[in-house]
Amino acid sequence: MTGKALVLGGGGITGIGWELGMLAGLAQQGMDLSDADLVVGTSAGSIVGTQLTSGVSVGELYADQLAPPEPGKAARMGPRTLLTFAWVLARSRDPAAARVRFGRLARSARTVPAAERRAVIEARLPTRDWPAQRLLITAVDAESGEFAAFDAASGVALADAVGASCAVPGVWPPVSINGRLWMDGGMRSPANVDLAAGCERIVVIAPLVRGFRAMPSVGRQAAELRAAGSQVVVVSPDQAALAAIGRNVLDPAHRAPAARAGHAQAASVAADVAAVWQETATRP
Repeated sequence: MTGKALVLGGGGITGIGWELGMLAGLAQQGMDLSDADLVVGTSAGSIVGTQLTSGVSVGELYADQLAPPEPGKAARMGPRTLLTFAWVLARSRDPAAARVRFGRLARSARTVPAAERRAVIEARLPTRDWPAQRLLITAVDAESGEFAAFDAASGVALADAVGASCAVPGVWPPVSINGRLWMDGGMRSPANVDLAAGCERIVVIAPLVRGFRAMPSVGRQAAELRAAGSQVVVVSPDQAALAAIGRNVLDPAHRAPAARAGHAQAASVAADVAAVWQETATRP
């Protein structure tokens, strides 16, 4: 068991802001997590992971989150979509069946055109090339419910992988990859922490941590990795960050407050992160 993994979970536009604020704050505390051997990105975390491994400094990425948002109406998960999510999670005990139901929602919902959404995703990525570091981007087949983790060896374009991972059912259109439609990787788990199995030291930064029946929680997956011998720390928003994030995680107006909250919270978790991330000199 070797190596360090950084797992970045889903959480919308505000999740991107909070994660980058947290990463920048940890870097100021002496914890630069950009040197991870493995980066796992789910939904919002796929954008953060791509940005973090692009070579752009985390300080610059954080500063970008503080810029005023572009004018326009904020997207949101409407009541019908939320009710469908609740119904699927309450009814489904089988994970694959739950993902198939989410996929039906993704394929039937009226959303912006796929090309328009792809342009938005491309604008958020500093590069169109996969990084030299190992980066896994999660997605779910919107028809079969199959889970996938795309990487440089998959042959999938980086923007398509990120777009698929961010394709929240009922909000954004699924992404066509190799003749199949793919949706948000968070439909399997909020952060898919289990993909870091085999790494000795794992830091999970997850705006959303709860699971429900067919969807394993971040805490449950982290506990399973600890039982297998990994050192794992999970960082999630504190009360101040939750207030800054607000109720609509897709609202750009809350991006900067969420980023500042993540940056401020970093000081309180730095010691816990350091205990996992920094290699000890000797072990019994």
